[in-house]
Amino acid sequence: MYRSFRRTALVGLILAATPLAAQDAPSAPPQPPVAAKKPYQVKAPFGAVREDEYYWLRDDTRKNPEMLAYLNAENAYADAVLAPTKPMQEALFKEITGRIKQDDSSVPYLDNGYYYYTRFEVGGSYPIVARRKGSMDAPEEIILDQPEMAKGANFFQIGSRQVSPDNRLLAYAEDKVGRRQFVLKVKDLTTGKTLEDSIPNVQAGFAWAGDNKTIFYIEKDPVTLLGKRVKAHVLGTPASADRLVYEEKDDTFSLGIGTTSSEKYICIYSSKTVSDEQRCAPVANPTNFTVLAPRATDFLYGADHVGNRWVIRTNWNAPNYRLMTVADTATGAGKAAWKDIVPHSAQVFIEGVQPFDNYLAIEERSGGNKRLRLLGNDGKSSFVEADEPAYSMALSTNAETATDWVRYSYNSLTTPSTVIEANMKTGERRTLKVTPVPGYDASKYVTERVWATARDGTKVPVSLVYAKGFKKDGTAPLFQYAYGSYGYSTDPAFSPMLPSLLDRGMVYAIAHIRGGQEMGRAWYDQGRMFNKKNSFTDFIDVTRFLVEQGYAQKGRVAAMGGSAGGLLMGGITNMAPQDYGAIVSLVPFVDVVTTMLDPTIPLTTGEYDEWGNPENKASYDYMLSYSPYDQLKRGAYPAIFVGTGLWDSQVQYYEPAKYVAKLRTLKTDTNPLIFRTNMEAGHGGKSGRFERFKEQAEYLAFALDQLKVK
Repeated sequence: MYRSFRRTALVGLILAATPLAAQDAPSAPPQPPVAAKKPYQVKAPFGAVREDEYYWLRDDTRKNPEMLAYLNAENAYADAVLAPTKPMQEALFKEITGRIKQDDSSVPYLDNGYYYYTRFEVGGSYPIVARRKGSMDAPEEIILDQPEMAKGANFFQIGSRQVSPDNRLLAYAEDKVGRRQFVLKVKDLTTGKTLEDSIPNVQAGFAWAGDNKTIFYIEKDPVTLLGKRVKAHVLGTPASADRLVYEEKDDTFSLGIGTTSSEKYICIYSSKTVSDEQRCAPVANPTNFTVLAPRATDFLYGADHVGNRWVIRTNWNAPNYRLMTVADTATGAGKAAWKDIVPHSAQVFIEGVQPFDNYLAIEERSGGNKRLRLLGNDGKSSFVEADEPAYSMALSTNAETATDWVRYSYNSLTTPSTVIEANMKTGERRTLKVTPVPGYDASKYVTERVWATARDGTKVPVSLVYAKGFKKDGTAPLFQYAYGSYGYSTDPAFSPMLPSLLDRGMVYAIAHIRGGQEMGRAWYDQGRMFNKKNSFTDFIDVTRFLVEQGYAQKGRVAAMGGSAGGLLMGGITNMAPQDYGAIVSLVPFVDVVTTMLDPTIPLTTGEYDEWGNPENKASYDYMLSYSPYDQLKRGAYPAIFVGTGLWDSQVQYYEPAKYVAKLRTLKTDTNPLIFRTNMEAGHGGKSGRFERFKEQAEYLAFALDQLKVK
């Protein structure tokens, strides 16, 4: 109605101002692009064949003129269809960015004698990274002037940074494309000059040796983008001379590297969904790396070092994990030498741990929420609890281990991010910072936790927020979000966009569906591999529960998810299109079988334990039964907004491009199907503090327009 009213009003103005003979006929509505169909067969090793007429949209060079013309045509169509929502986009962008303090800064943290922090200047899109020696009263040293570094770049990101043990040099990873193929660079912090050392195609994350001149980094495969080789680079020498330290031969594993909390060991981490392996060497002499425990299927662990012991989080005979320890003297003795610190619990899932000299700070999940447990070396423990029914609590930066204070963050759907310190000895707490949100009044909103019953009887936690005074009369519009993959838990957290929805009468919900780990490891296992459809049905059942309970009006529901959450959006669109008035699907993983059949595509080989390997017929058949691209059928679909980035390395642009092209030929409704490609970005969208809010304002305005929210 809003769109037709706008058009009618404009025509009326023209009629009033123009003689009858000179009137132009109303312009025809924009027509969506039509992608060409070209025969192509996708074959599986066991003989299965599928026709994919839009396979040609894949171009790994991103230079095919016909492909680019199609993406640009879709962008032009999106511009035309979304033009009537421009006022709403502008209003949302102004509201959202108006809740961000322009000259905000982070809470400084102490590391090796320096206080590190980031700060924004008014209007700045990128933060300045700075430090002060010994005290915040000392002179400021700018170590990365990102606003200056980003000048002239269409995309800019610092993936990670690491200061040398002597505080003199800074190694950092820079990306100016958006494909996460970082360039390793080194800056001399005493002179401010960037050294000539420059290593392309590396993974973010590295470690300094104790000699202050050797950097350990991970080299990526240029095709699959998998981290494959750990190398050691000596400053001042050519990259071609870098020493190979370790090569991961198994493409189902991914690599990581870092330094332990004690800063005594450099560790290389090999991991996949069902197996971990960690090898470490002393920082002082990192030549021989010792495996802490050899890899084995269904054996997961991660070890950190502090004092003269290792603290190990592992699922060994413990589905919800337990904490164990082993002394330095038995570093390579294997898991038989490990001793319990915190035993396994069927009710509590141990998600993380930060060791200190005299304490352990433990992230535990119980009842769908995450809390902190503080455990002393004397065996006494206490909990950091919360007053709200649904919240997010997580360990923050704790670079120093010789302290009684642990720093953590807290927020909820109504409480802005808050940095707090708790004294592990006395129990004292002190708030270091509440993120300022100009014009925001938390007392105007209410958050709650409800439990929806899924079709198999499982109780699914749901976090809700709405404006105070909201009535459950079944007339409200609902915005529902979920992710539900990789064991990633979606904790309820404040966003500056939330008040813009709530003040317009909407209810916002996070469905903590199976596939995450909100309810423990079993919650994840029940939402992956041959249980993946539980994620889709959980989301649908949450929607129906909220409608039945009067939180929302049937059909007046917008659903959103991104990446693997985009797979979720594709699944619910095919399974229950009538339940949703709008779908927002960002960088969506929608062509499951074709992608997982191709080991050259980034992420494929490392995700066989998440989705299955379609070279196996049973996995192929199950994946095909829910793959959004393959399950598209002729019929009516809700209004859909699909967004992607041309340079996305996680979910390639051609997956959503093919999905949209095919859907256009099958949908029988008149609801809009929008496909927006950011031609200068990757998986996370545009870089810069405010650019992403322009993208957010666009898809939010689309959803609000479809739900008739003003």
